[in-house]
Amino acid sequence: MIGGRLRLGESLARHSSWRVGGAAERFYLPATIEDLVGFLRNFSYGPITWLGLGSNVLVRDGGIPGTVVCLAHGLDQMATGEHGELVVEAGVSAVKLAHFAARAGLAGAEFLAGIPGTLGGCLAMNAGAHGGETWPLVEWVELLHPNGELERRPAAAFQVGYRSVRGQGDACFVRAGLRLPSGEPEALRAQLRAWQNQRAATQPLAWPSCGSVFRNPPGDYAARLIEAAGLKGRRIGDAEVSTQHANFILNRGQARARDIEALVVEVQEAVRKRFDVVLRPEMRVLGEDFDD
Repeated sequence: MIGGRLRLGESLARHSSWRVGGAAERFYLPATIEDLVGFLRNFSYGPITWLGLGSNVLVRDGGIPGTVVCLAHGLDQMATGEHGELVVEAGVSAVKLAHFAARAGLAGAEFLAGIPGTLGGCLAMNAGAHGGETWPLVEWVELLHPNGELERRPAAAFQVGYRSVRGQGDACFVRAGLRLPSGEPEALRAQLRAWQNQRAATQPLAWPSCGSVFRNPPGDYAARLIEAAGLKGRRIGDAEVSTQHANFILNRGQARARDIEALVVEVQEAVRKRFDVVLRPEMRVLGEDFDD
C-alpha cells in the first residue's frame, strides 16, 4: 500500500509559481519521510524529479516523464533536536520557518521570509536574500537517495557557493539541523515585517513569476543590466519583463513555458551583446518541449 497520494497526468501548472507547464506522468505527494522511503523502495520506476513549491523552476509545456515527487504540503515538521538544533523537514516553506524561528527567539533566519520556496529548495541552491544565505545556518542534512536510502551528512561535506551547492548527486534533501543563536522575539518579528513590507513595495507580486530569474553577476546586479539594456516591458506572448523589477519575468495571463523560455534567452543575449556579461539563470528548466 502506498502512503501519501499518487496521481497520474497531474497538471504541473498547478504546482508552478509561473502557472505554466505540462503534466507529470506520475505525481507523488508523500505525507511523511517514511511514506517517501517506502514509495522509492517499492513503487518507483523511471526518472525522478524533485519539486517543492515550484517557485524556482520552469516546467516546459510537454511536461515531465517519469515520477515527480512533490515535498511541499507534506514533510512539514519542525522540532528541537537532541543537541539543541532546530530540526526542519524539507517541505516546510521558508516563510513559515522564518516566522517559527522568530516566535521561538531564534535569530538568523529572518531573511527566509523573502524566499517563496521550501527549505529543501533553499538547501538545493543556497537560497538567500537581504544579505543572508541558507547554508551558514546548517549543521547537518539528511539526504534521500533514489533507491530509498537515507543518509546524514555534516554541512562541511558539501561545496557551497553563491546560489550553488555541490555534493548531493541525484539525492534530495529531506531534513536539516539548523543552528540558530538566541534573539529577542519582538525585535526579530519587527525585522520580518520590515523586510516583507520592502518586498511588497519593490517586487511585482500581483502576477505569477518565479521571483528573480537570473543570478547577480560578480560586482553587479542582473536587474540593473536588464533595465539598462532597455528590456523592461519586453514581451513574448503573455510573458513580460517586469516594468517594476527587471529581474522578474511575469505571466500576464496566458503565457506558455515556451514564451518564458524564449524571453529568458532573449534577455541573456541582449545583455551579453550590450555589456559582455553572461547572465546565468537561478531557476531550473524541467521537462520536454511540446510540439503543436
